[in-house]
Amino acid sequence: MPNKNKDKQKAAKARSKSLTAAERKAIAKKAAETRWNKNVPQASYSGELTIGNMAFPCSVLSDGTRILTQSDFMTGMGMYYSGWVANNRSAEDVAAEVPHFLAFKTLQPFVERHLGDLQSIAVKYRTERGNLAHGIKAEIIPKICDVWIDADEEARLGSRQKQVAQKAKVLMRALAHVGIISLVDEATGYQRDRSSDALAKILEAFIAEELQAWVKTFPDEFYEQLFRLRGLSYPTDTVRRPKYFGLLTNDIVYKRLAPGVLDELKNSTPKTPSGSRKHRFFQKLTPDIGHPKLKEHLSSVITIMKLSSNYQDFHNKLNQIHPKYGETIPLSLEFEGDSGHGL
Repeated sequence: MPNKNKDKQKAAKARSKSLTAAERKAIAKKAAETRWNKNVPQASYSGELTIGNMAFPCSVLSDGTRILTQSDFMTGMGMYYSGWVANNRSAEDVAAEVPHFLAFKTLQPFVERHLGDLQSIAVKYRTERGNLAHGIKAEIIPKICDVWIDADEEARLGSRQKQVAQKAKVLMRALAHVGIISLVDEATGYQRDRSSDALAKILEAFIAEELQAWVKTFPDEFYEQLFRLRGLSYPTDTVRRPKYFGLLTNDIVYKRLAPGVLDELKNSTPKTPSGSRKHRFFQKLTPDIGHPKLKEHLSSVITIMKLSSNYQDFHNKLNQIHPKYGETIPLSLEFEGDSGHGL
């Protein structure tokens, strides 16, 4: 069966290459219109699924399909619209109505792996008011998460895409957690007596706990000041930073936080085969002592940064106020106007 699918895919690609761009576009448009406008189901029940601080409008359609609204799902997961991807999608992707947040080239092997057997990922339906809308089948949400998770594990994602993959991991764990609870409730008959939002509350609590480790700890102001002191322009369109900033952060923060902290963090956070670390150092700090101490240190560091004119000036002040543990900072004993007989 897998070989037959590969043969079909090769044949489709070969056929696509033999057509002109206009012909491919016309075929894709016709296929999409046929699919979208034939027996479009209507929402019979609608509501809103709350997961942590995310809200996903959802519906059960007249044919029994459970869907989440596509645009809201994208927003909640941090997925984004790429103009380049939208304008350079293959005819096969357009015909199959593959959402553009899955049309990135780096995701294609994983889309084929987890979603290749689906004729359509998106669902066109009418809302209870009769308006046309686009949704995603609820049962394939885990498969979409698998696409992003696998791509991340095989080091195919950029920094911004990694954030989507992390949310996918959290969502998958949460769904598994709530799923077993739901099965027990169904087996015991408790589902008839539980409150209507009981599972949603369990899911929300789980998500909140899982995402706590990913709450932004280093404020933007820390990096804004670090860029300034290094004579660099602060980028507002990306979270990517120079690689050596990691070394600077170790020196500015972890070597001065407490004795032996940096060595312990390195030992407890091994590197992956790609050379990166599975967790960021601050995620390994204890919530009762480590995190409060880190925030206190960062607050002081940012104040010193603001009072400094350049990086060397900052580093000198930092050494005086927060010396590194285990190192002796030489103090200048030269004073202007000192005759050697006292001041």
